[in-house]
Amino acid sequence: MRKLVLALGLLLVGGATAFAQEMRMPINADDVKWGPAPSVFPAGAQIAVISGDPFKEGLYVARLKMPADYKIPAHNHPTSEYVTVLSGDFHIGMGDKLNAQKGQLLRAGGFAEAPAKMNHYAWCSSETVVQVHGQGPFAITYVDPADDPSKK
Repeated sequence: MRKLVLALGLLLVGGATAFAQEMRMPINADDVKWGPAPSVFPAGAQIAVISGDPFKEGLYVARLKMPADYKIPAHNHPTSEYVTVLSGDFHIGMGDKLNAQKGQLLRAGGFAEAPAKMNHYAWCSSETVVQVHGQGPFAITYVDPADDPSKK
């Protein structure tokens, strides 16, 4: 019995060690590496990929840093999008056209979910950082194709 308990304990410790070796190193906000956001976003935003790869199959976590008065026209995604406001004033609304009268203001700690294929839009009234997570690959389809900055 004693050998069985010892073997089970070693198995659990070995499994925990293997898990720890697969775990990505934690990072603090000061360690986040920012770069220009992809061309599917209006100019001026920066992105930091925290986990995964938004443009490949699988879960991802990314942060988007937007300047004051930044606007993302009405669009949708093939998968659900989950947004947590880390800092600033983030406004989000549902619909086919950005309408500042109908959006909702979210401050630090605020959360929004945009279900797959749901048309929505966003803007910032101050410099804002949001954390976005979801199932990749990430794609964005603008309701009005003329709003797509990657086509300009």
